[in-house]
Amino acid sequence: MIKPLMQPKIVLVETSHPGNIGASARALKTMGLSSLALVRPQSFPDPVAFARASGAAEVLENAQRCDDLAQAVADCQRVVGVTARDRRLSAPVLSPKQLMQELNAHYAGVQTAFVFGRERNGLTNEEIDKCHSVCTIPANPDYASLNLAAAVQIICYEWYLAQLQFAGASEQKSPAIAPAGEIEGFYQQLWQVLEAIDFLDSANPIPLMRKVRRLYDRTELTSAEINILRGILTSITKSID
Repeated sequence: MIKPLMQPKIVLVETSHPGNIGASARALKTMGLSSLALVRPQSFPDPVAFARASGAAEVLENAQRCDDLAQAVADCQRVVGVTARDRRLSAPVLSPKQLMQELNAHYAGVQTAFVFGRERNGLTNEEIDKCHSVCTIPANPDYASLNLAAAVQIICYEWYLAQLQFAGASEQKSPAIAPAGEIEGFYQQLWQVLEAIDFLDSANPIPLMRKVRRLYDRTELTSAEINILRGILTSITKSID
């Protein structure tokens, strides 16, 4: 059997309207969640946010302020981008229900982040590259644009339903997946080494690096494995200097 999911972190990237931050905080609290991270919000703290939070002020007061997405998810072992856009990228795309089933089956005991983008433009492709998978909320194909706080509410609700479904289940050992901060450091070092040995196309390195990221993401590297790989890269760097 599977144990209930660990409480996720909700990450909002460059939210433009403080009311959406407050409404999102309310969405968290109604579903028993409290971990909120804000990446470069345009207006926060703001009285409008606290007014819209409607009893969830402590979620806003304890919100983590971050300079970029990498900082917000550095302590997370699973990062999920929530987007309405059809990007045709290499990251696996799941519905909210499929996402919770996958997390319950394989990642119940790991720290997960659900990342939401800007109200107008969502997440950039570069931000999606930092996600292990993508979640798309099914909606009217002729008008699929959800309000940010509504999208947060749906994801939090699906998480809450998953807790009810798996409440009381016996615990299963979770994989010791390395946190995103360690993995991102490895990717940056790998990029530098591949550039140094002229493996990457200097004019367009991103497509290949995107595939390399997906390759390693599927392996679910541990911290010990990251250290081994970074040690190998360090030795390669010394040998070519």
